[in-house]
Amino acid sequence: MRKKISIIGGGFVGATAAHWCAVKELGDIVLVDVLEGMPQGKALDLLQAGPVEGYDLNILGSNSYEDTAGSDIVVVTAGLPRKPGMTREDLVQTNGNIVRQVMENVTKHSPDAIVILVTNPLDTMVYLAKKVSGMPRERIIGQAGILDSARMRAFIAMELNVSVENTHAFVLGGHGDEMVPLPRYSTVAGIPITELLPADRIAAIVERTRKGGGEIVALLKQGSAFFAPSASTVQMVEAIIKDRKQILPCCVHLDGEYGLHDICFGVPVKLGSSGVEQIMEITLTDEEREAMQRSAALIRSSMAALEM
Repeated sequence: MRKKISIIGGGFVGATAAHWCAVKELGDIVLVDVLEGMPQGKALDLLQAGPVEGYDLNILGSNSYEDTAGSDIVVVTAGLPRKPGMTREDLVQTNGNIVRQVMENVTKHSPDAIVILVTNPLDTMVYLAKKVSGMPRERIIGQAGILDSARMRAFIAMELNVSVENTHAFVLGGHGDEMVPLPRYSTVAGIPITELLPADRIAAIVERTRKGGGEIVALLKQGSAFFAPSASTVQMVEAIIKDRKQILPCCVHLDGEYGLHDICFGVPVKLGSSGVEQIMEITLTDEEREAMQRSAALIRSSMAALEM
């Protein structure tokens, strides 16, 4: 029996995630949005691409959570996107109300699902989703570090004129301006970039990675990134459905790991069929730990704005 993947939010990120899931034939797809007709139209369009692309699965668009019942994975992209000049934290109240409603419906119709959140401000929304749902931390996961690491990998490849397939990058912490890229753990064909690039070029890559989402928002003028965020999300979906035991940077609830308590934060985890199967603790320098603490402080300031 095929897995059931429900995607809440039929905008650019949600619809593109549905596209990646279909092309990879990861499971039957339900695309949900509050706008009448919009998810139905996008789902039908995606279904009709199947004969061309060679995927064969059920794709349904809906305005009702009842159609998501029994989902194995629920991806939450619903929420307002950033506009030029906005920070992710500016979205706390509005998107918090949306995530609260979504999670109430998810726990009602798919209580055993693994939930992947994409809605900004990401770390704060993962925390809210866990508190509202009461689900164990293994099944409430935020997508951020994969996207941030992908951006850093792209910038490394551009700088060194090498294939992105040769690059590996590690970005931890919150999904915001205080994210923590780790050059020591970022490599090209196994060689640390600290041995390939001067400090000033590494600093420039780190800064561009931190501002990567804002750069795209400024260029688009309306809306925000969706190709890379949706691809990063579907990498998580695939790791879970195929039980890959893949080590990926994801946002999870911490209870003492990295010296942090009762906060949702980006760290390397092992993703498999049960969700987060292990939180990997890596050795950090004093400077890196201080950066992690600054990132955590920014998240806590965002959390403080929540009406819990």
